[in-house]
Amino acid sequence: MTEKFDINHCEICGNIIEVVHDGAGQLVCCGQPMIPKPELTKEQEGKEKHIPIIEKTSEGVKVKIGSIEHPMNEEHYIEWIEIITNDGKLHRKLLTHNDKPEATFKINNETGFKIREYCSIHGLWKS
Repeated sequence: MTEKFDINHCEICGNIIEVVHDGAGQLVCCGQPMIPKPELTKEQEGKEKHIPIIEKTSEGVKVKIGSIEHPMNEEHYIEWIEIITNDGKLHRKLLTHNDKPEATFKINNETGFKIREYCSIHGLWKS
């Protein structure tokens, strides 16, 4: 069973899939079932911080990753930051290792939302 907005990962080739529609099937890549990525919410030991920090602004919502800025290098970086609003809209900013781990989204924040980000090493995190 897959649910809208689930993130799945192929442990062979590294493909990452986000589900667009709920479905009864199983996602398969490289001949094996893909692994659903849990949304982590509790920081691990270590200096990297992953929990999205939310700041409401006059333009919408600014998101920074980590109470201590997350590292951004070729091997270890934040790949994307996204907001999923309670009315089902998704807004995403793709990042490279050269970017700062932050994004500003011009959304009406009165509808409510969930923020997620994906770390190239530590996986999926949510606010």
